[in-house]
Amino acid sequence: MSDLTPGFIVAHSHRLEELTDLVVRLTGMYPLPPLVNETLLVQSNGIAQWLKIHLAEAAGIAAMLDVTLPARFQWQAYRAVLGNELPTTSPFDKDRLTWRILRLLPALLNQHPHEFQGLIQYLGDSDDPRKWYQLSERLADLFDQYQMYRADWLADWAAGGTQQTDDENRWQPMLWRALLTDVGAAQWNNRAHLHQQFMQVARQLTPMTRPAVLPPRVIVFGISSLPQQLLELLDALKGCMQIVLCVHNPCRYHWADIIDGHELMRLEQRRHAFKPGMQAQMDHDTLHAQSNPLLAAWGKQGRDYIRLLDQFDETRQKSESLRELNFELFDGELPQSLLQEIQHDILDLRSGTERLQLGSHMQPGADRSLDFHSAHSPQREVEVLHDQ
Repeated sequence: MSDLTPGFIVAHSHRLEELTDLVVRLTGMYPLPPLVNETLLVQSNGIAQWLKIHLAEAAGIAAMLDVTLPARFQWQAYRAVLGNELPTTSPFDKDRLTWRILRLLPALLNQHPHEFQGLIQYLGDSDDPRKWYQLSERLADLFDQYQMYRADWLADWAAGGTQQTDDENRWQPMLWRALLTDVGAAQWNNRAHLHQQFMQVARQLTPMTRPAVLPPRVIVFGISSLPQQLLELLDALKGCMQIVLCVHNPCRYHWADIIDGHELMRLEQRRHAFKPGMQAQMDHDTLHAQSNPLLAAWGKQGRDYIRLLDQFDETRQKSESLRELNFELFDGELPQSLLQEIQHDILDLRSGTERLQLGSHMQPGADRSLDFHSAHSPQREVEVLHDQ
């Protein structure tokens, strides 16, 4: 553990391969103590297998890897910091919530037909248990998203409020309060309250006081975005462990303020430098003209996520002790196809005007890296993709 630098380190690259190589080098140059698992947070089994293959190619074997989902790690961290009196799994996990809602919903619809009118209309006169289960599953997914992204709403609803709801959605606070009552009165059953308790205790931890069940290092890989609540959890643990978050960032410059249409975000803190010629404060028209149109139109979620990361990023302060590693992984290879040319325009934040001034080095019809197809239905789109 003495070789690990505690802190919140963020690596950026426009290529997944570069981020993979960084993880391989990091784990090789700064190995964990014997018999200690390397903890990897991923979003899918495909990304997990990708990492395992590359780690095995570098070391000859991929072992002692604890690959898990972010939500599962979050609950494990809650138990590790707040005590084992918490259940091994949350009663508000989506799977368990589905069956709980399915059990409670019929009585709520009968007792409050006016407030639950929308759900009653959806179900109609159907007694098909599959339809009831599918509705319960959708509602469980909705509340699962609220727990991650809108914990403040749930806290308000638990206290009797109706924040962010209109007349058509007043059933949501009522259903949430019914779920809380059904689970029990324990305060830890409220994930928003539990999160605040965790934050207060976790910020006091050091490498010497870190609970044994928590890993000395967590690597987050292949996840397009994380909710603020999970970022806060990782930030609270940065004093007792090393957090390495790998971000697939299509642009080497600061692009959190580029706009599409009438959007505008104000600058507070940023990791990356402005592109030469761009200024921190520009009017609507100037910002829109100097941004890449594809990035502005398609990159909204990534833009907001990278902007959010800047609030937690400690790479500049911690990179001195990791000087052998580079966490800005943007190469400048010349494009060899039309698709790569577009990717490099995004990488260098070139506007449409700049591209027209530079022109294209690709010969018309010389490559088929970019094709446009017109299809009459989603099924036909899949068929065309299969044929290509």
